[in-house]
Amino acid sequence: MRILIAEDDSRLLTQLDTLLQQNGYSVDLADNGEHGLFLIKEYTYDLAIIDIGLPKLDGFEVIRQARKDNIACPILILTARDRWQEKVEGLDAGADDYLTKPFHNEELLARAKALIRRASGQANPTIQYGPLSLNTVSEELCVNDKSFDLTAYEYKVMEYLMMNPQKVVSKTELTEHIYDQDFDLDSNVIEVFIGRLRKKLDPDGSLKPIETLRGRGYRINRSL
Repeated sequence: MRILIAEDDSRLLTQLDTLLQQNGYSVDLADNGEHGLFLIKEYTYDLAIIDIGLPKLDGFEVIRQARKDNIACPILILTARDRWQEKVEGLDAGADDYLTKPFHNEELLARAKALIRRASGQANPTIQYGPLSLNTVSEELCVNDKSFDLTAYEYKVMEYLMMNPQKVVSKTELTEHIYDQDFDLDSNVIEVFIGRLRKKLDPDGSLKPIETLRGRGYRINRSL
């Protein structure tokens, strides 16, 4: 999953970047509202975390302009604990949830996961398709109740595909959502991860959990 963080406190920005990357997210950073608005318009995100008190362009205006441009990714706003008016204005501008400062890292991670799940139409933390079961909290993938050990990037690929089951996901889109924005998009690393997943989850070729649509991308097998 790919997350945008717009926060002008450099220490908090670094803290959030480290926290989210350690938990498997690809992260883009902005330290002012103008840069944050540029990024949210330029790239596709699974979640944006936006501080209200941004310089150059405040968080309210970033959200309003993003929603005006029909950018639908979930938005979590960061606000001061005693400023209930900011929470209301942020939600009215188009934010989906808020978190007050200071906050516990565990709460931020839980809210981020919940918002991403809801945006994908997955209210339950466990995503099930036929014999495939993915627990997005424990990050455990099972096939017919058998758990598989996946590398961090194998898990990211599988999670994104299962979060978007009706969608044909291109190699470029997968790359953008599991790596930072400066990664080489021409890399064939996605093909390697898909091949590894097929060998691990379907060694005899009977299940075919991941479809390849030639020239278009990949999709979870809808006939599972």
